[in-house]
This record gives sequence, C-alpha cells and structure tokens, in this order.
Amino acid sequence: MRRINPPELTAPSGFSHAVAASGTTVYLAGQTALDIDGRIVSGGIAAQFEQALGNLLTALRAAGGAPEHLAKVTIYIVDIDDYRAHAKEIGRVWRKLAGSEYPAAAGIGVRRLWDTEALVEIEGIAVLA
Repeated sequence: MRRINPPELTAPSGFSHAVAASGTTVYLAGQTALDIDGRIVSGGIAAQFEQALGNLLTALRAAGGAPEHLAKVTIYIVDIDDYRAHAKEIGRVWRKLAGSEYPAAAGIGVRRLWDTEALVEIEGIAVLA
C-alpha cells in the first residue's frame, strides 16, 4: 500500500491525501461504540471513538487484515465541534489502536446515527496484500 501526500497539498494530519493499493478488498461496515452487550459505551466522544475504531479493527482482523491495510475510512460525527475539541485525544486513540500510518479519510457531520446515543460511526475499506 502506498500512501500519497503531494507537496502541493497542505500536509495532512491524521489522514493521507491518497492511497494506492492492490489486493483483496475488504469493505467494513460502519461501527459505532457498541460494546459486546449491544450498548453504547459512556464517556464522551473520545471513548466512543475508541470503541468504534476497536470494533472496526476487530472486523478487519476477522477478515485477515490489520490496521495498516486500511485504505479509506469515513467517520460520521454527530457533533463536529465536540469532535474537534477532542481531536488530540482522538488522535492518540488512533495511534494506540491503529498506528501512525493513516488511510485516506473523511469526517462527515450528521444529525444523528442509527443508535441514538452514538456520537460517532466509522466505516472503512481495506486492501489485503
């Protein structure tokens, strides 16, 4: 997988501008902060991000992948201002769970998610070599 960050674009923080990859594609369903009992974890946006990302990575590992295989993630966010206020903490969570190689990414503000208590949902596309 090749992460592409052209010098003509602003230096990315927490994402790559483009990713080139070939191999088996794995489409990862959106994951919220549901625990094993089907309840949204408490503790705010950073705690929910950690659970949602952990859930996404669990699905990825079950498909034979690892965090470095993520080519693209989309993060759906109920409260953009809250997410931005906790961006450093969320970044630490990403690095703890997924490392410092970042996929192409988009953060999209939404009015609400399927689980009404959910503050964030993460879906992804991975490419296994």
